[in-house]
Amino acid sequence: MAGALLAGNAAPQVHDVTVDVTDLRSTKGEILACLTSSKKHFPDCEGDANGFEARTPANGKARIVFRNVPAGTYAIALLHDENGNGKADRALLMVPKEGFGFSRDAKLRMGPPSFSSAAFRVTDADVRQTITMRYLF
Repeated sequence: MAGALLAGNAAPQVHDVTVDVTDLRSTKGEILACLTSSKKHFPDCEGDANGFEARTPANGKARIVFRNVPAGTYAIALLHDENGNGKADRALLMVPKEGFGFSRDAKLRMGPPSFSSAAFRVTDADVRQTITMRYLF
């Protein structure tokens, strides 16, 4: 019985989510990444107090690691910020001029994919995702 009581007070399990980024067209700028469990805050994590954000230089083997991610359902959005201005540059009709990618390589459909299209689970082990960077221009 004491074991059951102690188990109830155990710290929540956390895991690392590692993202390998492929198909970068250049080594300019950096990769901006957002990991969120909130449908409301996907794909940019803006205002998400529980979201994770990371950045790494754009190089041939770009890798991002989100550490200490609690169990749950998440989605990732990436931006290849080639000019280093910290935001997504857009052309006419709000079409992204820079590279982008999503967990599970979710596809665009008249805008960013839905949270559920990009969603994956973090349960009892570290998670590894490979995300292909895509460019429209």
